[in-house]
Amino acid sequence: MKNLETFKAVYETRSFSRAAALLFIAQPTVSAQIKALEAEFATPLFIRNGRGALGVTPAAEQLYGRATAFLDDWAQLHASLASAAPVRRCRLIASHTFATALLPSLLPRLVAQFPAVQFDVAMANSQAVLRALSAHDADLGFIEKPLTTPGLTRTPLQRDQLVQVGTSGPWLVREPSSGVGYYTRRYLAEQNHQEPQLQVASNAIIVALLHQGFGRAIISQRASAGLATVDLGPRYRRQFFMLARTAAEAEADLSAAVTAWAQADRSDPDLP
Repeated sequence: MKNLETFKAVYETRSFSRAAALLFIAQPTVSAQIKALEAEFATPLFIRNGRGALGVTPAAEQLYGRATAFLDDWAQLHASLASAAPVRRCRLIASHTFATALLPSLLPRLVAQFPAVQFDVAMANSQAVLRALSAHDADLGFIEKPLTTPGLTRTPLQRDQLVQVGTSGPWLVREPSSGVGYYTRRYLAEQNHQEPQLQVASNAIIVALLHQGFGRAIISQRASAGLATVDLGPRYRRQFFMLARTAAEAEADLSAAVTAWAQADRSDPDLP
């Protein structure tokens, strides 16, 4: 890079001494850099004579055009990168019901409000969401089970009514670490249901099976469109929560935006 800048100065001034003055370097340095270029390209670039005049070779003519364009591009790239703000990233991870029922409402609002933030979205059960936050593998989490651990702040968001769908066949049950799985097992124990159970680690698959008339399950009322449901009452009215690391001040504005969304954009008007 320095050699090309020196070459450009010599070409334009037709003088080693004037180029040295423009670049604030010694003339022997100019000579050394030009010789290095001539060695690299295995061709002379300037014609030196004893009368102080400096001629240019056809190779120098060709190099000057390319070098000028390259140096201009490099200067523009350097300015662009130097002025570019660092990309801020926010990794969201949400439990299954929140991800499918509420995140499609929340995420566009966050993207519009924080255009400089790069959002990454993942889905997992509530216990896995908590582990991801604790391990610094996510920045904000959304769960449907009242979990907590030291170092994380849990903020209540919207409420969610659980309903029963189906009256026969096996119980379609989420894995124990999921929010719906937790409430389903509690319900089955309270009602002393002894029917066979089929563990399915996906709300979407459970809902699809219910639409086919297969099995029965406890699901969110938000996911029950088109299905006959039995309301399980206020004891099975759960809370969605946001999890954030307590000391993570960088996400404070995002957390505040999520809380404002939950208060202003309630999609559960029938719930108290």
